[in-house]
Amino acid sequence: MNYPFDDRYRREVTALCASFVRLPEGEAHRPLKRAAVAIALVEAEVDAGEAAFLLTRRTDKLRAHGGQWALPGGRCDAGETVAQAALRELEEEVGLRLGADAVLGLLDDYPTRSGYLITPVVVWAGRGAALQPNPDEVASVHRIPLKDITPEHVVSFASIPESDRPIVRILINGNHVNAPTAAMIYQFREMLVGRLTRVAEFEQPVFAWR
Repeated sequence: MNYPFDDRYRREVTALCASFVRLPEGEAHRPLKRAAVAIALVEAEVDAGEAAFLLTRRTDKLRAHGGQWALPGGRCDAGETVAQAALRELEEEVGLRLGADAVLGLLDDYPTRSGYLITPVVVWAGRGAALQPNPDEVASVHRIPLKDITPEHVVSFASIPESDRPIVRILINGNHVNAPTAAMIYQFREMLVGRLTRVAEFEQPVFAWR
């Protein structure tokens, strides 16, 4: 299946987001710190005209989750909505400044072992998105074509002795991306192919618990 980076596909993703019914926030989630990430849709680097999303590799210098694969994002500031936080973090991390009209919708909140409730915010970056990664936070930024995450074989599940919940992983560019990032990408991928899949119960590897 092709995912063209054009106005027609933007309308299609907008419609998918509009029809996505988010899970309500549970009582157990209220003590968690709010955070947001951006699933930012851009034009693919190699396959011109194809839609892709931005994925970063966090710098090893970061105190938390250094070196891990991540969607651009972070903790919400006081008074911010999750959409505002995702847009701010997108600019701070990769130098991509977008307005509120770029937001297409929200996916389910994902509670992390490290005490955050992360909301994925789907945004459309438009053509000619110039990226300037912040070297203090981002080691590298990658444009991952949507067609690379939709084949069945790229998604796998694993078990660990520390939990009875399965870990979800996505194979991207020869690397296994783990939850929480993989869980949110997986739900987005499922939405793109017309399936409603909940992901909050997927586990994270132990190294991501801190």
